[in-house]
Amino acid sequence: MKIHAIVPAAGRGSRLGLDRPKILAPLGPGLTIWSVLSRKLLAVADRLNVVVAPDAADEVARAIAAGPDSDRVSLALQPRPLGMGDAIFRGYDAWARDDAILVVWGDQVFVSPATLARALALHRGAPRTIVIPVVALDQPYVEYVFARGRLVAVRQSREGDRCAPGGLGDVGAFALSVAGLRAAWDEYAAAAAPGDATGEINFLPFMPWLDARGWTVTPLLIDDSREARGVNTPADLEFFRAEFARIATEPKPRDE
Repeated sequence: MKIHAIVPAAGRGSRLGLDRPKILAPLGPGLTIWSVLSRKLLAVADRLNVVVAPDAADEVARAIAAGPDSDRVSLALQPRPLGMGDAIFRGYDAWARDDAILVVWGDQVFVSPATLARALALHRGAPRTIVIPVVALDQPYVEYVFARGRLVAVRQSREGDRCAPGGLGDVGAFALSVAGLRAAWDEYAAAAAPGDATGEINFLPFMPWLDARGWTVTPLLIDDSREARGVNTPADLEFFRAEFARIATEPKPRDE
């Protein structure tokens, strides 16, 4: 199957104290959020589309050109910050003829290659199918509620919802079938109410909406809660810098 990875990354790095797009935040010598994410995604996807704000386009384009496999990466622009759903479909022309998309938020630097590969293997390019890697969290920021094998609700703390301790949170990665997805989004977005706090047409409630209309939504349970943590605060950035520094000093296994 043909897989197109998508990275919505229109955020600026101002909350992290940076003077550059968030996706270019440095994580260590020679490492940025972009270099880490693009390497993982291009290992499992045929092509990659990254969505940025117009004022970040030149910087991100230079980072793409300087990296490997730049010919497999395209850039899309989100002129106004209207939410993740709007960002995803900004690059629709790039992936409209593929079988599946693998959406990964632009700050999920610790989602593992194994998780991404398992999600795609579980998806298999099946029509009207979504696979969501999930992990049980003490205090989920977003909670996915499944009942009798169906995704019945998504609770979002940022919209004022209360998420249950120990509930299932995501790792910022989603595998979705392409056929019919754009038409379904347009129908959903035309009728959905904006979030009370953000004023956005949120993407995550779109998935239980699809489930109710015959799509299959499958959770993929994973164990490492670090995969669910994004780079949202200076503390998150320091945490991941320490993690990547630790990984860089670990002994490498010898070749047999």
